[in-house]
Amino acid sequence: MLWGVLLVPVALYCAAGAGLWLFQRNLIYPGAHGIVKGRREPPPGVESIAVRTADGETLAALWRAPAPGCGLVVSFHGNASVPAMHAERFLGGPWAAHGWGFLAVAYRGYPGSTGRPSESGLIADGRAAVAEAGRRAPGSPVLLHGHSLGTAVAVAVAAERPHLGLYLEAPFDSMVAMARLRFPLMPSLLLRDTFRSDARIRAVTGPIVIVHGDADPVIPTQFGRRLAHAAPTGTRFAVVAGDHVSLLGREDSAAEALFRARVPAGCIAG
Repeated sequence: MLWGVLLVPVALYCAAGAGLWLFQRNLIYPGAHGIVKGRREPPPGVESIAVRTADGETLAALWRAPAPGCGLVVSFHGNASVPAMHAERFLGGPWAAHGWGFLAVAYRGYPGSTGRPSESGLIADGRAAVAEAGRRAPGSPVLLHGHSLGTAVAVAVAAERPHLGLYLEAPFDSMVAMARLRFPLMPSLLLRDTFRSDARIRAVTGPIVIVHGDADPVIPTQFGRRLAHAAPTGTRFAVVAGDHVSLLGREDSAAEALFRARVPAGCIAG
């Protein structure tokens, strides 16, 4: 009987661990399994395009060309989102006033895109987005933007591709740290996709702006602060009023001015 009492919790723990191993990507990438929040339809003024990846996937994407000589925002969305969530924002405000273009892909496995999501797959999607931006707007400086999970994609791409700067909203330092927060009793070795932004961001050059909401229940502020500490000297970290979504765009005016100052002379906006 004593052995039975001891074995029951062990069996339950092992079953929970097996469940996390098998279904962890359903938790990390809910948008690939039908859970998508926010606007799905592209706003007026943006073109729906298809982007091919180096490993043969086809990604749904949104595109607007920059004004002559102006910069281009390549944006990466969160894990339960789609490109349209950010398109309207970057098509207006200070971005539109100063001629910025916009490109965002839906990750593999997300609505309109082929394949299945994984860390290596999303990073490949990020590379394909930057390559597509270069083909469509040769010579336009690329600003990499990410929200939530998209910050990990943006950091990974920024560590290996030329870019104008890095703009991160509600980031985390690693998926390992997030898993420890949500599942403190489970060994981190179970995690397949670690997204070690804290290690990758050290190789990023150029200005970095990190913004986090002070009431973020999804990714607490401490995770963004830790990423800022791991980033190169000069990284700007701002805590603003807002949660995981309402923080979006709170620092756009300051960020746009900072990054625009790095665009070579010759941008013709308006």
